[in-house]
Amino acid sequence: MDPETLRAEMPALDDGVYLNTGASGPSPRRVVDAAADFERRQQYDAPCDEGMYPVAFEAMDSARERVAGLLGADPGEIALTDSTTEGINHVAAALDWNPGDAVVRTDLEHPAGELPWARLHRRHGVEVRELSTDRGRLDRDELKGAVDGARLVCLSSLTWTHGTRLPVGDVVEIAHDAGAKVLVDAVQSVGQVPVDVESWGADFVAASGHKWLLGLWGGGFLYVDDDTLSDMDPAHIGYASVEDPAAGESYTLHPEARRFELGTTAVSPYVALETAIETMEAIGLDTVEDRIARLTDRLMAGLGDRLVSPPDARSGLVTFEAEGPEATVDRLADAGVHIRSLPHPEACRASVHAFNTAEDVDRLLDAL
Repeated sequence: MDPETLRAEMPALDDGVYLNTGASGPSPRRVVDAAADFERRQQYDAPCDEGMYPVAFEAMDSARERVAGLLGADPGEIALTDSTTEGINHVAAALDWNPGDAVVRTDLEHPAGELPWARLHRRHGVEVRELSTDRGRLDRDELKGAVDGARLVCLSSLTWTHGTRLPVGDVVEIAHDAGAKVLVDAVQSVGQVPVDVESWGADFVAASGHKWLLGLWGGGFLYVDDDTLSDMDPAHIGYASVEDPAAGESYTLHPEARRFELGTTAVSPYVALETAIETMEAIGLDTVEDRIARLTDRLMAGLGDRLVSPPDARSGLVTFEAEGPEATVDRLADAGVHIRSLPHPEACRASVHAFNTAEDVDRLLDAL
């Protein structure tokens, strides 16, 4: 598999230049076909054969294993979710919060990494400390001051606002030294750059497959470090969350991360997720990263003084100034070039993936 073959398998690209993967990536045929094939198997063949539930459970076990391989984790540390947002909320709701407890987050988190803590502040009096950044860059000394006495740090591994990579390993070390756990929103990293949760050392990592992995909506996942699992008491419970669903009041939570899973759910998004991971790994994440770097260098050079992202941001997310960002996005869409606007900073953002080409970048620059 190479980027050109991938591009040829993506029907959405027949209708324009798509530079908005940071919002949601269009899926290749093989990913959609895998989901459709599973639905046909479960609905047409399984009912009077091996059974609908065994087919579903087998597919979910397989998906957990594939996600674990992507992250360098153990399958028992993976829970399947609907989205990054759900994973973050699982963590927020599974800890026992008290008034005066503190959460640290950066000032550039997606609403998924902001709203759960605002709710904790409103409901439980949890203090939310906002760590200021400079164009997506963290000041380590300010971080040390912010985490003093905090219970949790929430940050993105790759910022959706500037495309910068945050030093997750350093943040984890500083936070752990202060006695705080770390939750990483990695949705902009998986499928774009290699992710190794062991080297990060984070306690929790939430992500989803519908962006850079090019999977379907509904295929998310949550990593929970094995040493942290025993401290996690999920806010919701179902037959999938426990060791013995018939135990009633004597139930015991599942010893693995799947304690965050509830019960019957749509399984085809996880089949698609597994196929999406296989596809990106067949291309090679190093190949993906190198191609993105070449294309973003071309884009940044063409943007010149309009560039908002740091020139060394090293990702496919490129933010730039535009007069009237929303109107600019609409005008570009009329020209067949699809990007997005951002609320903060008030700017436009293009997402460059491995399936994009130099011609795509030039189309954007010409349209601007």
